[in-house]
Amino acid sequence: MSHLKVRPAGTHGRVSHVTPESAGWTYVGFDLHRLKPGETVSAATGGREACLVFVTGKGRVAAGGAELGELGGRMSPFDGKPWSVYVPQGTDWSVSAATDLELAVCTAPGLGGGLPVRVIGPDDLGQEVRGKGANTRHVTNILPETEPADSLLVVEVITPAGNTSSYPPHKHDRDDLPRESYLEETYYHRLNPPQGFGFQRVYTDDRSLDEAMAIEDGDVVLVPKGYHPCATCHGYDLYYLNVMAGPKRSWKFHNAAEHEWLLKG
Repeated sequence: MSHLKVRPAGTHGRVSHVTPESAGWTYVGFDLHRLKPGETVSAATGGREACLVFVTGKGRVAAGGAELGELGGRMSPFDGKPWSVYVPQGTDWSVSAATDLELAVCTAPGLGGGLPVRVIGPDDLGQEVRGKGANTRHVTNILPETEPADSLLVVEVITPAGNTSSYPPHKHDRDDLPRESYLEETYYHRLNPPQGFGFQRVYTDDRSLDEAMAIEDGDVVLVPKGYHPCATCHGYDLYYLNVMAGPKRSWKFHNAAEHEWLLKG
């Protein structure tokens, strides 16, 4: 199995766990918790900030000493926009499941920005359609660079069955603004129906990194550098949750030159 693919560790509790140390990089962390009603997960952000994304289900949230109430609602990541909570560095948080709950915890370094805890509701989220034909996908911006955070960029994408995504291939692995930004990235993949599969390739121009892998429901793919397109097979829609962070909070990417013609016309 590719060293860039993290399979879920079971079906209950913390089933995905990516840290900068385990990934061999500097910025991005990602956990996925699956809880039963009445169970609670909690943590302190320390020197990092967090974005809690309700992938499925509902839960009661407390953060920074405030009760935020019961959030969430969708029972499938393919059914509507998510609820999320931004939690700054130096803040305790907890989520108690009211239903079966899948909670993603996206983290990156805090920069002392002094931002408040805030709830990000479905009505706060912008959506857009990217691509055309068999390269169409539907994007929901949870924490884009136009919204306040220190390091985190968080987005959901749904790719219809048989389509490509993150395509034409692009990369963001050089700190060379305004042309390109350096951003580490994780992909948390879900398939509908869940027995489906797709594919993702992570590769560099010189092919010193070139990994192609099958992706199944619940897999996390690490993108430390290079291009990272993916595709889903006929009959199976693909959802993924992206977490990005780097030295500067800006998403500027470089398209693979040999495939850039696909963007014309």
